[in-house]
Amino acid sequence: METVDLLIKNAGELLTLQGPPVPRTKQQLDHLAIIPGGSVAVDDGRIVEVGRNLRYTATDVINATGKTVMPGFVDPHTHLVFAGSREFELDMKLKGKSYEEILRSGGGIYHTVEATRKASPEQLRDEAAERLTRMLRHGTTTCEAKSGYGLSTSAEVKILEVQRDLVRRQPVDIVSTFLGAHAIPKDTTSKDYVDMIIEEMLPKVARLARFCDVFCDRGFFTLTQSRKILTAAKKVGLRPKLHADELTNTGAAGLAAELQAISADHLLRSSLKNLKAMATAQVIGVLLPGTPYSLMQQSYAPARTMIARGVPVALATDLNPNCYTENMQFIIQLACYEMRMTPGEAITAATYNAACAIGKNNEVGSLEPGKHADIIILDCPSHLYIPYHFGVNHVDTVVKNGRVVVSPQV
Repeated sequence: METVDLLIKNAGELLTLQGPPVPRTKQQLDHLAIIPGGSVAVDDGRIVEVGRNLRYTATDVINATGKTVMPGFVDPHTHLVFAGSREFELDMKLKGKSYEEILRSGGGIYHTVEATRKASPEQLRDEAAERLTRMLRHGTTTCEAKSGYGLSTSAEVKILEVQRDLVRRQPVDIVSTFLGAHAIPKDTTSKDYVDMIIEEMLPKVARLARFCDVFCDRGFFTLTQSRKILTAAKKVGLRPKLHADELTNTGAAGLAAELQAISADHLLRSSLKNLKAMATAQVIGVLLPGTPYSLMQQSYAPARTMIARGVPVALATDLNPNCYTENMQFIIQLACYEMRMTPGEAITAATYNAACAIGKNNEVGSLEPGKHADIIILDCPSHLYIPYHFGVNHVDTVVKNGRVVVSPQV
């Protein structure tokens, strides 16, 4: 009998998410490829086999009877590295202050930019490491992390270098995105700043990031500016992403399709025409229900319309000082209660499709032989329980690259 490093056996439900190696759409989103009573064999950090009644001896054995076993969550949109919290803004929001009023009072993105510019790399690293620990404890084993709170060449490079350093220091895998085009700095014009991004920043950040993102929306970067930046980014090897149509319909979703971006995120105001273009181009729509929740808005991204039209949908936290959560379970719950996604759709969106949104679906996002053994065990009798019992952490055990990194005893 073959010996492996780890055997997880007798799961109440084993959610493998096995399927075609492409982003899941329409009915595929609700197909979790569940094996009742399933087991997973792991050796040398990789999945060896999934199925029932696996015949292996193992150095470590975890009995998952009555529990749900599934891939680790993938969070494909975070602003992980920043300094300065903004809890004072909540009281202002509750008193009816607009974003513009909060900005004039010293809050908003420029508050974070100032604090992040002043912070040392060590401070940024330590604070981000704490966020990553909370992510891991809530089941996230891979995340994307954007720069964007520097808005200067040196500060943007500092953030990306911190993210690179964090990869070496803790278990969560990090995929970096350059978001120099997050806002226009106070001390420059939009034209000059776009030129700075293209001529000065992109050559220096290309070695530190995999993607380039732009906040294409009212009051930030125009469609023309966004196209210019992302076209230049492609020339230095960075694949486009877009903050698209969060505040108004700018046509950013259509631009994402035009440029063959890997994802377009937010999408609260996108037109049906541009959503269809995204579906045709297979641009992944990353939905961020935590953002309208934190902004106390009544409208969320039209997930049901997007799914019906064939847009491959993913979910993410949008972790940032204005939407401060590291918990993908909470995002799944919001997706079900506020966007009417089914539990199966939300889980696929938070695992396999989320991995597709950062180009990692060949490595993580499903439990299949040869993939990294990124596995979570939830103290849930079925996957339906994840949104049903909300406001708690269901994670019992986290396995990252075949090693138990969170357990009831750790």
